[in-house]
Amino acid sequence: MSKRIILGVHVTNRVKNIAQVQKVLTTYGCNIKTRLGLHEVGEAYCAPNGLLIIETYGAQKKILELEKKLKKISGLAVRKMVF
Repeated sequence: MSKRIILGVHVTNRVKNIAQVQKVLTTYGCNIKTRLGLHEVGEAYCAPNGLLIIETYGAQKKILELEKKLKKISGLAVRKMVF
C-alpha cells in the first residue's frame, strides 16, 4: 500500500505569493488529487493569509519535489502528514 501524503500550506501574504504558489501547483497538477483553499472573508474584510490543504497522488519522489519547491517560496509554512 502506498503512503498517503497530505501537505498543509500556510500562505502569509496571498497577494504577494500566490502567483509563485500557483505556478508550482500547476507544474505538479497531476500529483494533486484534492486541493482545498481556506481564508477568512466577510463584507468588509478579506484576510491576507490563507491555508491550502493538498492531498497528493503519485510517486513519492514527485511529491517530495512539490513539497521542496513550496518550501522555497518566501512567506509559506509547509507541513506534511503521512498516513
